[in-house]
Amino acid sequence: MAEQLEVKGLEQVVIRFSGDSGDGMQLAGNIFSTISATVGNSISTFPDYPADIRAPQGSLTGVSGFQVHVGESKVYTPGDLCDVLVAMNAAALKTQYQYAKPQATIIIDTDAFGPADLKKAEFKTPDYLAEMGIDTDRVVACPLTTMVKDSLADSGMDNKAILKCRNMFALGLVCWLFHRDITLVEAFLREKFAKKPEIAENNIKVVRAGYHFGHNTHSSVPATYRIDSKHKETGRYMDITGNKATAYGLVAAAEKAGLKLFLGSYPITPATDILHELSKHKSMGVVTVQCEDEISGCCTAIGAAFSGALAATSTSGPGICLKSEAINLAVIDELPLVIIDVQRGGPSTGLPTKSEQTDLLQVLYGRNGESPMPVIAATSPTNCFDAVYAAAKIAVEHLTPVVLLTDAFIANGSGAWKLPKMNELPDIHPHYATKEMKDNYTPYFRDDKSLARYWAVPGMEGYTHILGGLEKDEKTGAISTDPDNHHHMCLQRAEKVARIEVPELEVTGDKEDAQLLIVGWGSTYGHLYTAMEEMRAKGKKVAHAHFQFLNPLPKNTAEVLKRYKKVVVAEQNLGQFAMYLKGKVDGFMPYQYNEVKGQPFQVAHLVEAFEEIINK
Repeated sequence: MAEQLEVKGLEQVVIRFSGDSGDGMQLAGNIFSTISATVGNSISTFPDYPADIRAPQGSLTGVSGFQVHVGESKVYTPGDLCDVLVAMNAAALKTQYQYAKPQATIIIDTDAFGPADLKKAEFKTPDYLAEMGIDTDRVVACPLTTMVKDSLADSGMDNKAILKCRNMFALGLVCWLFHRDITLVEAFLREKFAKKPEIAENNIKVVRAGYHFGHNTHSSVPATYRIDSKHKETGRYMDITGNKATAYGLVAAAEKAGLKLFLGSYPITPATDILHELSKHKSMGVVTVQCEDEISGCCTAIGAAFSGALAATSTSGPGICLKSEAINLAVIDELPLVIIDVQRGGPSTGLPTKSEQTDLLQVLYGRNGESPMPVIAATSPTNCFDAVYAAAKIAVEHLTPVVLLTDAFIANGSGAWKLPKMNELPDIHPHYATKEMKDNYTPYFRDDKSLARYWAVPGMEGYTHILGGLEKDEKTGAISTDPDNHHHMCLQRAEKVARIEVPELEVTGDKEDAQLLIVGWGSTYGHLYTAMEEMRAKGKKVAHAHFQFLNPLPKNTAEVLKRYKKVVVAEQNLGQFAMYLKGKVDGFMPYQYNEVKGQPFQVAHLVEAFEEIINK
């Protein structure tokens, strides 16, 4: 009988699953994240996969990783380095060990470390652990593949199908290590494979085998661990990715506004999941069209906006380039359109599965003529719901295209999301033409306060009008080349965006006496906030201001930025937001912290850099 291990309580832990892109590491990580969120833990995840459709098996370029940070209370990042690394083959160990803490537990499948595997992973000696400087006391080595084959020997599955279940053995072992209830895993698998119950049961059998292996074998594991939950708010929670949250936010906004939802899109990494998710909701009146290219994706959405729908189009940076002419049509027509840009590494094809914040200047200025648009940036996977909801509200209440910036990190990552109640969401009131305008309607007659024009939907008797790409006379709606009218219309379109009311910029931390103000925008929120908290724990006076609304900027932006002697703008580009702020705030000269690595910030690196600024 196995010796009883000590059970230790943890406040948080970081686990990284890694293997070939066909080893199911994303699924294993997602299941562990989901069951952690189900029991009330806070989570933050980071899927890190290659751009190759299927790299050669066992190659260094084909390794896929999934990192999850689980905490008893709120966690804001997927973690810098992992406490547990699952390496399904030699290449995974070789490439992913750099993301493990020095004391991390390493779980390996010894069946995948043969001479051929070591050669593909470019190991120089058979003693791969010594070659990498890994202490064997930290390694849980098991013949994982052999045990999976033994578990499914009577299943009738062929060898290829059996090997696809290896990820479930690793998942079962990790569930044992952290006292996860595997009945939750079983329920997940039965739901996922509801139409193929035999596949579900075979996977469940392997999960149990992994769990029991851990229970009966304590080699290199001094204790098992438990992470309790300290959620302050009661409610229903689910593990949700940023792309799914974006899709749900659009559905909620359309429902609240009383509009049909239309998405015109073209598949592109890492935005495609928005199209996939929305296509599942036809029963809620959602219309999705997978178009032949990016341009038609945007143009179909513009047509839907003209016809009275809540219209959206989703893409990534290369698609924004292609859509720019059509987006300009929406600008001059002043039609409500939500443009979702899930940023990825560039330029060109660049790093299609990696994350950057490099499209900011493109969405602010990347169109011909004076073409102002509101720009919003989501700060986390769960915040994607609120951010796209705000974008939709602005679009239909101010009749303007709006850009929502997310990126691969938060689009593919996930967090524990409390399901909102529809009656608690802000109201959305489309800016429709009034009854009094019937038979006297012109398309560019504006509201005196907001300068938004009034939306008349085709088919409304007495509101006949024409929109198009040529400049129009504000009073008559007829085509106009009058210089003064064009100047006036450019000013009106810019002022309309400037008058949109957005929340004031909030400062957290040592807001009154900070030695340094950390400034960021969008998806870096969790890393910058965590860096601030770590510095404050060391006795440093630090504050943090994070931007979600980028155009227009919050009204108190200049006041906040000028309040502090030292300000650092940190972003995952070469200084786009810092340059933008310098142009908006007279005399603002911040320090800058810039990385363009395709990877999330590491909090430890941020803290080191920010402390250097304080000490200057």
